[in-house]
Amino acid sequence: AGEGKLVFDVSDIKYHVYGFDAKDGKQLWVSSEIGGTVSVIDVATRKIIKKIGFEIPGIEKESIQPVGIKISADGKLAFIALGPAARVAVIKHLDGICHVYIDDKADAQKAFAIALNAKTHRYGVCNAMETLLVAEGIAEEMLPKLVPAYWEKGVELRGCKKTCELISRGGQGAVERSAAIVEATQEDWGTEYLAPVLSVRIVSGLDEAIEHINCYSSQHTDAIVTESITRAHRFLTEVDSSSVIVNASTRFADGFEYGLGAEIGISTDKIHARGPVGLEGLTSEKWVVFGDGHIRQ
Repeated sequence: AGEGKLVFDVSDIKYHVYGFDAKDGKQLWVSSEIGGTVSVIDVATRKIIKKIGFEIPGIEKESIQPVGIKISADGKLAFIALGPAARVAVIKHLDGICHVYIDDKADAQKAFAIALNAKTHRYGVCNAMETLLVAEGIAEEMLPKLVPAYWEKGVELRGCKKTCELISRGGQGAVERSAAIVEATQEDWGTEYLAPVLSVRIVSGLDEAIEHINCYSSQHTDAIVTESITRAHRFLTEVDSSSVIVNASTRFADGFEYGLGAEIGISTDKIHARGPVGLEGLTSEKWVVFGDGHIRQ
């Protein structure tokens, strides 16, 4: 409230703050009881926390109360460590390994704009594209246009063997600049770069694209560019991600863009919330029934 700051009133909630080492995810410290608002642990306090062991004199393990609410910016390993040990539901905002698939029935102009925007609009965000999949039927048309555009933006390309071969024979200047693309490794397909780096793979068609996405996606956001309604519906049905998009950039996967207001994060879980999470996503439902002597027959 005031100056655009969002404050969560949790004055009636008693909880403990857990400190984690971002490198290995080990639990380091548990605070005393706190109430009031969800607050940020400052850098100085974090340094102190790292010097304190897990066992705290005077606090018995059995006396530690379950967490009521904690909105955390801990690293990935900390969430992995927290999940199994938590005594409350944990909504995790983890990797954003997002894909754009350009179908051979795509509009080339739309495909170019979407593929460029999805990667280069912002690099260090969870809804940026990390892997571009291109149907082999349109690869000869799209990649010679997209590759120079990525190079101009300073994007490093890591391609499958077919992609590297196509670029190396792709016309004037292609051989000289082919060094700007390296052959992708198996690890690249499952990497969230959060940087000007892009994996590119030529696939046989929709079947292979869906298979690749469901294998390597973090179930965050995946998009298809196509003019085929049938293929679009199949993509929406068979790709198991929290946001699936047709003919638009993955950058639209955002709580504010979806009309949810301030976004807490984007959940890749299926319970309790999935996709962009606003304030409503942190709540659960309670059903209230009024009667006047009604009985069920």
